[in-house]
Amino acid sequence: MRRWMLAAVIATLPQAAVWAAPLSGEQAAVHVLNRLAYGPRPGDIERVRQAGVAAYIDEQLNPPPLPPALAQRLDKLETLKMSAGDALQRFQDARQGEQGERREVVQQLAAEAAEARLLRAVESPRQLEEVMVDFWYNHFNVFAGKGQDRALVASYERDAIRPYVFGSFRQMLGATAHHPAMLFYLDNWVSKAGGLNENYARELMELHTLGVDGGYTQKDVTELARMLTGWTYRPKRDAQFAFDPRRHDTGSKTWLGKTVGARGAAEGEYALDVLAVHPSTARNISRKLAQYFVADQPPPALVERMAQTWIGSNGDIRSVLRTLFSSPEFMDQQYAGAKFKTPYQFVVSASRASAMPVADVKPLVGILSRLGQPLYGCQTPDGYKNTESAWLNPDGLSRRISYAMSLSSGADAATVQDALGASVSKNTASIVAGSNERLRAAMLLGSPDFMQH
Repeated sequence: MRRWMLAAVIATLPQAAVWAAPLSGEQAAVHVLNRLAYGPRPGDIERVRQAGVAAYIDEQLNPPPLPPALAQRLDKLETLKMSAGDALQRFQDARQGEQGERREVVQQLAAEAAEARLLRAVESPRQLEEVMVDFWYNHFNVFAGKGQDRALVASYERDAIRPYVFGSFRQMLGATAHHPAMLFYLDNWVSKAGGLNENYARELMELHTLGVDGGYTQKDVTELARMLTGWTYRPKRDAQFAFDPRRHDTGSKTWLGKTVGARGAAEGEYALDVLAVHPSTARNISRKLAQYFVADQPPPALVERMAQTWIGSNGDIRSVLRTLFSSPEFMDQQYAGAKFKTPYQFVVSASRASAMPVADVKPLVGILSRLGQPLYGCQTPDGYKNTESAWLNPDGLSRRISYAMSLSSGADAATVQDALGASVSKNTASIVAGSNERLRAAMLLGSPDFMQH
């Protein structure tokens, strides 16, 4: 059974799904639920079809409140409400105590951050918000396994990512630049005149804004690092951002062709202002968004239109997303089903399609680690990739199919098939219908159709 499913997936996946007609009706509903959301839950396709795709997109860009039950469950997560300073203090106190106490604190911090993220991703009606949290966290990645960041990633996501996913890119850029999680992860908190650390300055331009081909030089990296000296935080007090003038390089700098005089912390703020609206930033991030939502090789004309919206709106993320979602490219039949799910997208979409209540997120956390995408676990600053080449391999597929098999004992095949609707091909539906009833849910969730979105 598993060998047949794996062979079928490997044989089918490299080819994008092809619809028999232009995207409309149920096909269009399936498409937006697979891209703006983590796939449909039972009844979602019909609801979107009845309301209309445009209305669903507008709702997701201006999302409704969380359901009271979900909000109450999230409210019970103690560490999720802690300030960065309180979480770091608990972490540091535990480090000075017994080893078992330290392990318990670290586990609680990690478990509650994971529970909040996965609960929202599976159950929140604010699906696009959760999709954008995934996108932006990877864009501004911080690795939870590095020292003090074990205590800081929850406040980083809460305070530096979530409030800005549809808002001003400049504000998000500033929030990530000032957060202790980023300052610690990329070592800017120890950078000083005479002891320069270029890690953050390099990634700020290469990954967060301009892009690797964004028109800057190594000298620009060094000069930006000098401008950011003194940008640190207070780890033994409240873990808040602080500018230390004693550590700042007060010499004149030449960055991106401009002379930057000594202005203390304002030098770094000036750099963020410039980078947030730079045309290279507009194109770099527009391309990443189009790659995430449309195709691994996004249409250049779409990227350019998005970049122009970025420039015209001073980096208003919601405006750029409207340009993306209203484009003919986004609804083009050639891109429907053409994206291969990341492990995170696969696991969350399986939970949604099977409509199984998330009583305990530990199994989801475990399978994400086994699939190579542990939550908050990307060690490199570039974050997890979302392309087929990063995740399509026989071992990964075999593990996905094993996970689908494990869900079959609790998932109802009819419920899953109803949830997935037109995303299940006629060939898959025929094979499933002729198979053992106990295996049908697993075959749907382990099928080539379900691996793509």
